[in-house]
Order: sequence, then C-alpha cells, then structure tokens
Amino acid sequence: MKIQVRYFASLREALGAGEAVEVSASGPAPTVLALREALIARGGPHARVLGRDRAVRCAVNQAMAEDTTPIPPSAEVAFFPPVTGG
Repeated sequence: MKIQVRYFASLREALGAGEAVEVSASGPAPTVLALREALIARGGPHARVLGRDRAVRCAVNQAMAEDTTPIPPSAEVAFFPPVTGG
C-alpha cells in the first residue's frame, strides 16, 4: 500500500516536500514507528533528520499521532520538528 509522506520545516529542507512510500499491505497496519524506522534505514539524510535521537512529531491524516498509531491505507503522514514558542 502507498502512503504519502510529507516533511515540514527543517525536515523539508533536508528531505524535500514529501514522497510516496510503499509499505507492506499484509498483516496488521504499519505504525508510525515502523514507517519512521523504515525511512531511517535508508541512511543518508533520512537517518540524520529522522533518527531516534531527534525530536520529531508526526501526524496521520492531519491528526497528531504517537509511535504506536496505526497508519491506514492511502494515509498522509507528516513529520515535523516540535515547535517551541517564547
């Protein structure tokens, strides 16, 4: 199944606006964590900006999501840095 992945702020600068990602359609729905780990496994800029040591927030279909959130078919998943104000 295809998932549309979008990147925002500094992640967009490193990875571009987004990409379509193919994930396994068999078995249970993939989670946000599984998608992030698959992107990190690509190495290069993906590993650098999405690494587990980096603070990254996520939304699935424009709703804030946690690592354990399942990703439904044809979903849009957005990754972005946490926003701080002051």
